[in-house]
Amino acid sequence: MPLINSPAFAADLFALFTELGTERVDTPIIQPAAPFLDMAGEDLRRRIFLTESETGESLCLRPEFTIPVCLRHIETATGTPKRYAYLGEVFRQRREGGNEFYQAGIEDLGDQDFARADARTVADAIACLTRTLRGKAFAVTIGDQAVFEAVVAALGLPTGWQKRLVRAFGQTDLLEAMIARLARPEPIAGLDPKVEAMLEAGDDEGLASYLEAEMERTGYLTNASRSPMDILRRLKEKRTLAGASLDTAKLDALKEFLSLNVSLRYAPGVLADFASAAGLPLEKAISGFDARVAAFAQAGVSLADITWRAAFGRPLDYYTGLVFEITERGDHRVLAGGGRYDRMLTLLGAADHIPAVGFALWLDRIEAVKGETR
Repeated sequence: MPLINSPAFAADLFALFTELGTERVDTPIIQPAAPFLDMAGEDLRRRIFLTESETGESLCLRPEFTIPVCLRHIETATGTPKRYAYLGEVFRQRREGGNEFYQAGIEDLGDQDFARADARTVADAIACLTRTLRGKAFAVTIGDQAVFEAVVAALGLPTGWQKRLVRAFGQTDLLEAMIARLARPEPIAGLDPKVEAMLEAGDDEGLASYLEAEMERTGYLTNASRSPMDILRRLKEKRTLAGASLDTAKLDALKEFLSLNVSLRYAPGVLADFASAAGLPLEKAISGFDARVAAFAQAGVSLADITWRAAFGRPLDYYTGLVFEITERGDHRVLAGGGRYDRMLTLLGAADHIPAVGFALWLDRIEAVKGETR
C-alpha cells in the first residue's frame, strides 16, 4: 500500500499535528476559482483545473490548501490565534508525478508575535519530516520578501517599479531581466508623437481632450471600459516607469543584496553590513529579521542547518515575509515549503487583519525518499 494511503501513516501524522497544538480541518475538493486566480501567482494559475457551475460561477479542483483553509476560517467566524492541520488531495497539471497528489500541512493564524510564529512553523515542518523520514538530515533554505521590499523601497524607485520587482521576487530570470532594464531608460514604443509631446509638456487637459476626440473618431468611446482620464493616468504611469532607471551605485547595491547567500548563523551581521555599506535605511527590516533568527534559536532549530539566500522566493503571489523550503541534505527535491502571508485573510474578506504563516508537506516526494531507503 502506498505510504500516503496508509491509515497508520495518516494516524501517526495527525497524532503529531495534535501534539503540535493544531485542529484538524478538511475543505471541499471543488473550490471557487477566483481567489486562486487573483492571489496564487502565475505559476499556479496556469496549472489549475478549471470548470464552471450551472450558474456560470468559475470553479476549480483544489490546487492547494492555504486559501481554502483561510476561507473556511472566515466562514466559521472562528477567533484567533488558531492552528489548523490538514491532509488531502490537491490537483495541479504537472509534467511528472501525476496531476493528483497528496499534501499535508499546518496553517498558523493570528499570532501577533511574527518571529515566534515563523520559527514555530519551520520547527514544526522539520518535526514532521523527522517523524516521517527517520534518520534523515535536512537542509532549510529561507528568504524574506519583506526584506527585499525594504531594499527596493530604499533605492527610491517609482511605486510601479517596486511592485514589478516584488512580483518577480524568487523568479531569477525575470528579476535579472528587470534589473538589466533598470540600467537604461526606454521610451514607450509606438507612442503617437502628439501624445508624447503633450505628456512631455504636462498638458493633461489638452491630452485628455485629444484622447476623447480620437476615441470618438474611431468609435472606441462607446465601447470603452476606460475613460480618457483613465487612459491618461495609465500613459503617465507607463511613461514614468519607462523613464525610470537606477544609477550604477544603486544597481550594484541591488545586485549585491541579491547575491547574499550565507548560513543563518552569520546572516544578521551580513545583512547589517550590507545596509551600512550601501547606505540604505533598513533598520525596521533588520530588526524583524534579527528577531526571527533569535526565535529560531529559542525554538531549538539549528541555525547551522539553515541557509539564508536574499534572492530566494517561492512562486506564489500571496507571500509577504518569510519563505522557506526544506530538502533532504544533498537532494534537490523540496519536501516541505511555506511562508508568511499576512494580507491574504483581509483580501479574502476577513473583517480584521489576521497575520498568518504556514507550510505544506509534499507527501508524494516524501514517499519517494522513504522508498529509496527501504
